[in-house]
Amino acid sequence: MLMSIATVSISGSLDAKLRAIHDARFQGVEIFENDLLSFGGSAPEVGALIRDLGLTCTCFQPFRDFEGMPEPQRRRVFERAERKFDLMQELGASLLLVCSNVSPASSNDRGRIVDDFRELGERAGARGLRIGFEALAWGRHVADHREAWSIVREVGHPAIGLILDSFHSLARNIPIDSLCEIDPAKVFLVQLADAPMLQMDLLQWSRHFRNMPGQGDFPLVDYVSTLVALGCDCPLSLEIFNDRFRAASASTVAVDGRRSLSFLWDEVMRGPARAQADTDRIRRGGRSELPPRVVCRGVEFLEFAANESEAVDLGRMFTVLGFSQVGKHRSKDVTRWRQQDINFVINSEPESFARSYDNVHGASVCAVGLRVEGLQEAMLRARGLQIGKFSDPLGLAELQMPAVQGVGGSLVYFMESGHEREVWNDEFIPLSEQGHDAGLLSVDHIAQTMQYEEMLSWLLYYLSLFEVTKTAQFEIADPLGLVYSQAIQSADGALRITLNGSASAQTLSSRFLQGYVGAGVQYIALATRDIVATARRLRDLGLPMLPIPRNYYDDLEARFGLDAGTVGELSELNILYDREANGEYFQLYSRAFAKRFFFEIVERRNYNGYGTANAAIRLAAQSRYRLEAPARVA
Repeated sequence: MLMSIATVSISGSLDAKLRAIHDARFQGVEIFENDLLSFGGSAPEVGALIRDLGLTCTCFQPFRDFEGMPEPQRRRVFERAERKFDLMQELGASLLLVCSNVSPASSNDRGRIVDDFRELGERAGARGLRIGFEALAWGRHVADHREAWSIVREVGHPAIGLILDSFHSLARNIPIDSLCEIDPAKVFLVQLADAPMLQMDLLQWSRHFRNMPGQGDFPLVDYVSTLVALGCDCPLSLEIFNDRFRAASASTVAVDGRRSLSFLWDEVMRGPARAQADTDRIRRGGRSELPPRVVCRGVEFLEFAANESEAVDLGRMFTVLGFSQVGKHRSKDVTRWRQQDINFVINSEPESFARSYDNVHGASVCAVGLRVEGLQEAMLRARGLQIGKFSDPLGLAELQMPAVQGVGGSLVYFMESGHEREVWNDEFIPLSEQGHDAGLLSVDHIAQTMQYEEMLSWLLYYLSLFEVTKTAQFEIADPLGLVYSQAIQSADGALRITLNGSASAQTLSSRFLQGYVGAGVQYIALATRDIVATARRLRDLGLPMLPIPRNYYDDLEARFGLDAGTVGELSELNILYDREANGEYFQLYSRAFAKRFFFEIVERRNYNGYGTANAAIRLAAQSRYRLEAPARVA
């Protein structure tokens, strides 16, 4: 299947867009007319560049306000079409997108519309060109692909076909099974865009809120699967209008676009469409080139970058969290800290990735180690999705642990599930545990904070690489603005990551980015079976806690009908509470280490969320202490 993207989807000059599209491994490109008109070079020069880059010009677009126009506008429309045909031949484009008319001067006379397309087909066919008719969701007379197909079918000209756009169909809730009425040979191009479900004007929704497949809420797998099962083998092309993407680099958006199509095609080919596809179409590319999405069995370790002095303070923090130092690396300045199934690693090796990371960000999480099934397949999928591999120079007798690039320049290591003990025994000299256990059992979730504009990109990263689903996006009230949060999670909860960003410069999330010098892990949530016992143990160990005001607990008692004794205990220990259906969630927070990252302690009781209702309380409490000196541990 030829993968294409419209130049309107990314930012920059036309030549820069074309190079970014090539570098992202697209095979085709739609040339958007405004990109050509604003470019300093000629159409033949653009056509030559497209060919030099090995791309196919899948379409030239858009041609507006064509069908049903009265004279003298009709004559002018055909004169304009001939000029566009000249341009197309100079570009090497064989397909022109004609979108349904929105002009108030246009007629809904069916006979006139059919005659217009027959004449246009004759003119295009004489030049070896084709016309694709697209129904705009806000078209004056044609706003539905079913009506567009009816016109194309009645025209009955070999040069006239259909261009389908997922946004225009799905935004209007047109049934996907209506695609089955279309002759697949007459579908010349399929344009794809996802979008969040919004209640707003269709034109504004389309022009500002489209996004890549997988980033929104549209059933694109079903949409494309239906077309594949029908027998369509025309190019798939992204046409994305999004203000956030226009502000991002062309290369980043192009890679995201290609990744989204790879992910979408992989999902389609693993579903019923593949079973229905005939042998010939499978041979032509109807199968996935990617191994399955990576199954994660849990977070095996978190690696903290720290210089020698920071490592001492970090060790104190881990101690009052109930961790014991249980290992020292055989050849590097690296230590292992453990509590139950939680492993923290402090890396202070001078010549290492961790030291470089520390030089930029200070003491912080520089890598996450995940237990996965199928190590080699995981790396192959990452490579197929254009997720960069990382290799660190090996020391004597040192193991190579596969890693890929992650959020904010951090790393994600893959460890084969079931072989964790071998790695620890080979790499570390064991030390005796010191018995500080506070009842913390595992990593519940990791919160990563990033620029608001980056959130969709990293959402796609996790969704395409791992066997996870996404939650709805939430808006959280920070005292100085809004924070947006969305989680990805595996079905069994073994991998949970929240993505957080804010468009306001003064929120805690934005201040983290400024102080941290980029995106990264803002907090780590650790699970316990008994949060009250754990909170008392942590208090005894000396962990600096985040104080929660009494007003919160007065409201808690009234809102949930909790008894006074329970509320008093929660208040004494600064534990927050939430409830959903039959589930309960308890959480408390440490003060931030060096104003960079902090820890959350959670107890889940049949609860699947993240305590979002309490996020504003936590943010307000942290904001009260932002001007104080960083929390110190005795």
